[in-house]
Amino acid sequence: MAVAFTTLAAGLWASPIASAATTAVNLATASTYAVMAGSTITNTGPTVISGDIGLSPGTAITGFPPGLQSSGVTQVSNAPVGIAQSDLTAAYLDAASRTPFSTVSGDLGGSTLVSGVYQSASSLSLTGTVTLNGGGDPSAVFIFQSASTFTAATGSQVLLENGAQACNVFWQVGSSATLGTSSRFSGSLMALTSITLNTGAQVSGRVLARNGAVTLDGNSITVPTCALAVSTTTVAPTTTTVAPTTTTVAPTTTTTVAPTTTTTVAPTTTTTAVVSSATTVPVTTTSTTTPVTTTTAAPTTTTSTTVVPSGPPATGFGGTAGHRSSPRTPLILGSLGLAGFFGALALRERRRG
Repeated sequence: MAVAFTTLAAGLWASPIASAATTAVNLATASTYAVMAGSTITNTGPTVISGDIGLSPGTAITGFPPGLQSSGVTQVSNAPVGIAQSDLTAAYLDAASRTPFSTVSGDLGGSTLVSGVYQSASSLSLTGTVTLNGGGDPSAVFIFQSASTFTAATGSQVLLENGAQACNVFWQVGSSATLGTSSRFSGSLMALTSITLNTGAQVSGRVLARNGAVTLDGNSITVPTCALAVSTTTVAPTTTTVAPTTTTVAPTTTTTVAPTTTTTVAPTTTTTAVVSSATTVPVTTTSTTTPVTTTTAAPTTTTSTTVVPSGPPATGFGGTAGHRSSPRTPLILGSLGLAGFFGALALRERRRG
């Protein structure tokens, strides 16, 4: 291996520091282009391009068909591709100026690199496989700076692992770049002059030549897309302590209503006796009432008073005293008659009852 051990080791050790400040290169409108050139684009064989094709200021695109553009549009010497070329120039200069960097030289094959900026003061090559380790971060960025050429040998490979993505890999080449037969390349290849892809070379990325030509031969080129980083939030278990609740219930006063006493008054029998000097007839009156205070009159005694006439008694034999009737006699006789009458009525009513 041509990479000096001390230089590569230093780069591997320093790259985590560089990765903390490494951000992706902004391609702006050039990001939609799978192939872009300054002079010409030529193709041989069944090349398949997924993405836009652009040429400016040149005007000649040949080899389509048999080449196929499976998606995207083709822009030739118009305003959109002119803007895209300007954005490519800005992105190229941005990548070339990135610091801090780890110094590498010679062949990258057999290396495992973490996110960061890697610079070669001369040419850069790849024989075998270089592994780019994202460290579990899908936004990890890798930038390679080559002062002159870049050459990937036949069957060489850029292997992405542990979250590394082709959309975040950028190769800035100071002159021309060549990808060998059946090589597998990842990242956006930005060359100052020309780019050549030999037979069967496959690119997950972009082939962008600022000033020169792009030459294709039965290749596959696909503009990469970036998977968004998934944010995982770990929620600590929450313990909720519920304080015991004391409920004080005020004593309840229960009023006991005494039973209601209903007094049933037995029928009251009232006996009124009418007394006369002749005959006393009992009169019985029976009635049933609700509680009533009944006053029973005591029997009334009628006393007959005989008035003794004044003067000598009438003998019938003469004398000066003649017979004289008392004025009260009719009253007494009338009272006795009424008493007898009412007694008879009472007796008749009782017999009827």
